[in-house]
Amino acid sequence: MKTYYDLIDQTFEFPTREFNVENNELMFNNVPLMDIIKQYGTPLKLTYLPKITEHIEHAKLLFRNAMKRYNYKGSYTYCYCTKSSHFRFVLEEALKNNIHLESSSAYDIPIIRELYKMGKVSKSTYIICNGYKRPLYTQYISELINDGFNCVPVLDNLKEIEAYENSITADSVNFGIRIATDEEPNFAFYTSRLGIRYSDVNELYRSKIQPNEKFKLKMLHFFINTGIKDSAYYWSELSRFMYKYCELRKVCPDLDSIDIGGGMPIQTSFQFTYDYQAMIDQIVESIQWICNKNNVPVPHIFTEFGSYTVGESGAVIYKVIDQKLQNDKELWYMIDGSFITQLPDSWGLGQKYIMLSVNNWDNPYQKVNLGGLTCDSHDFYNTEAHSADLYLPIFNQDSEDQYIGLFHTGAYQESLGGYGGIQHCLIPAPQHVIIDKDEEGNLRSRLFAPEQNSEVMLKILGYGGAEPGMTELEATEAAEEREVEAELLKEDNL
Repeated sequence: MKTYYDLIDQTFEFPTREFNVENNELMFNNVPLMDIIKQYGTPLKLTYLPKITEHIEHAKLLFRNAMKRYNYKGSYTYCYCTKSSHFRFVLEEALKNNIHLESSSAYDIPIIRELYKMGKVSKSTYIICNGYKRPLYTQYISELINDGFNCVPVLDNLKEIEAYENSITADSVNFGIRIATDEEPNFAFYTSRLGIRYSDVNELYRSKIQPNEKFKLKMLHFFINTGIKDSAYYWSELSRFMYKYCELRKVCPDLDSIDIGGGMPIQTSFQFTYDYQAMIDQIVESIQWICNKNNVPVPHIFTEFGSYTVGESGAVIYKVIDQKLQNDKELWYMIDGSFITQLPDSWGLGQKYIMLSVNNWDNPYQKVNLGGLTCDSHDFYNTEAHSADLYLPIFNQDSEDQYIGLFHTGAYQESLGGYGGIQHCLIPAPQHVIIDKDEEGNLRSRLFAPEQNSEVMLKILGYGGAEPGMTELEATEAAEEREVEAELLKEDNL
């Protein structure tokens, strides 16, 4: 009977630069996963930090090549979209590469302040502020600008600029405007809820920005939900955006930049095919062609890649803890974690990831379903992006352990599922391991956070004397008081 290795080798181009097998065990970016499992146990999330730098350098190279090919006169600026992962270790790794940041909410700003104190960003670092902004967010943005930071608020609605008119005391402020794109033809809505209508952009500039001597419009922002795809829809929206840029540039000499958002795809299947260089070439060429046709200078190009920056750095490792044959043909491998709580994209969006066995590659294989620990019927994973079936090694659970990995899970999962809080069925957040290289290129690992324990959950839920809003010290003192009260009550009963 053919082995699991035979199945993968015959189905895909395998091994790859990122995945290979040694001694029937999977290597991820040359990281021996079974060694990590033996050291830390499962379930675990891991982040391979060098992949973040690799992707940033790759994107910069793509734009550098394209701009050289077409003799493009503008510059390229790489911004990291912080909402894809706010963790300190992610931002520190990304910022090693001379990049800039894009924020989405008020609470991004204290993080930026902390990074500044640590010397990870400077006041010249671009802070592109997106999102619908409530008063606290506009307050924080105003304070950044007043303190001399290179902060660019991107206006998302017609009234937002009013929040800055009295709160910004700096001599000048550079604004961006997000343009509301049309949604994909099969979407439930015609136009994105985000941004300002094409027909309102010029009037916003004329009535609110141009008359104010300290306000400057420097950037137009563009983003569509489908991401950067070689489709008629994407090229149509990009062209429409660029024609608006050219129209506005003729009346606004300060306007010199565009932000084409994020949306660079990542690999979620071995059958993933995407010509990154050809796509970036065509974007740069299209921007330049439209500008030349309209006799305006080409803009500086900003991107704000999130998933592309951090997605392929992540993995989640589980142990199969049981095999359950629920009828004649439905075999379940039960894992020691939950897809709903730990990989919410797989549950909420039907997102598929690269899924591979970590060990037992020389064993024969069989069709399986993967089941999570919660009591929710939707806590399962049973198909691949390339196939309606899922296959894993056959193993004897009395004498063998079986581990599986889901890869390229580094973006959004903690943001969507919550981190360190209450999870479905009180399934704890798994431990998180960070893998890096030292100065000599040797792999090293460290535990970023242990598995969530019951005490943390009890405090959040208000048990053990804790109440919502209490500090840890207050919660501890309250618990001690209740213990004393319980002892007194016990003595009274005696």
